[in-house]
Amino acid sequence: MPNVVSCNILLKALCKSNEVDVAVRVLDQMGLMGLVPNVVSFTTVLGGYVFRGDMESAMRVFGEILDRGWVPDATTYTVLMSGFCRMGNLVEAIRVMDLMEENRVQPSEVTYGVMIEAYCKGRKSGEAMNLLEDMISKGFMPNSVLCCRVVDVLCEEGSVERAWEMCRGVVRKGIRVGGAVVSTIVHWLCKEGKVVEAREVLDELEKGEVASLLTYNTLIVGMCERGELCEAARLWDEMVEKGRAPNAFTYNVLIKGFCKVGDVKEGIRVLEEMVENGCLPNKSTYSILVDGISVSGGKKEEIEKVVLLAMTTGVDGGLWGIFLKLVGNLDGNAAMLDRILTENVV
Repeated sequence: MPNVVSCNILLKALCKSNEVDVAVRVLDQMGLMGLVPNVVSFTTVLGGYVFRGDMESAMRVFGEILDRGWVPDATTYTVLMSGFCRMGNLVEAIRVMDLMEENRVQPSEVTYGVMIEAYCKGRKSGEAMNLLEDMISKGFMPNSVLCCRVVDVLCEEGSVERAWEMCRGVVRKGIRVGGAVVSTIVHWLCKEGKVVEAREVLDELEKGEVASLLTYNTLIVGMCERGELCEAARLWDEMVEKGRAPNAFTYNVLIKGFCKVGDVKEGIRVLEEMVENGCLPNKSTYSILVDGISVSGGKKEEIEKVVLLAMTTGVDGGLWGIFLKLVGNLDGNAAMLDRILTENVV
């Protein structure tokens, strides 16, 4: 004869396959076999209705649990809350959580995650932040994805400083927020022109953990846009020392920064370093340099260096189009380009 555990496994399989009507019949037959369904049995069927989006039936099953004198556990409440959240009914989800608190059932880590995600989706950053802090105070450790979600909503609402303070509080409690959170705050601070503050965030939140290449790229972009190329170069060196190898995007950002301040020569030096380090330049790399050369008037040696470097890394039709643009913008360079190609033809 089957027991309650084996029946619950069958109920779960049926509900997962969206066969909740069959699961209800199995639940009824358990009584005929002399088996007494438990909270897990009813919660499983409740979850089946939630999966189907039938919240009215889910609430009916929840009411049946209460009528039998059983105390729903955190899982039961969480499944019900997640259903309302999925339907976009945040008010009912909050009501279920309030009922959970009234019945003195402690929320689980999953419960907090479901509600925080729902608050973020509903653009209720204050409530999401308060619930995250409550979660931590109860001894739960939020993962970096959840922290990033709250930070992102706060930043989108213009509360970057508030997000930064919240993260500092989380870090002080020994919780690692993760590279995605650091990148998000750095991105938004740079977007507001607060590059110095962004650097401070990197220094503080990076303790015990090396920031991602995305974070470094974001901060280098911010520094280059403000013309702080020396600071960007220092950060570059620090990044390399910590084992984060720059990619094509990083090199392009630095090249663009030098071209923007009229230092095409230094931009070409970065291109040479890029090729030496085995990082393949792309169409954007040469487009940035061609625009820089065009603006600065185009020195003969600069054009020659760029074209020769392009030939060593491979040139397609699109790239030749960029060089033809350079020839069109600068008089007298057509003959020089022709000479370079003739001398270096294979």
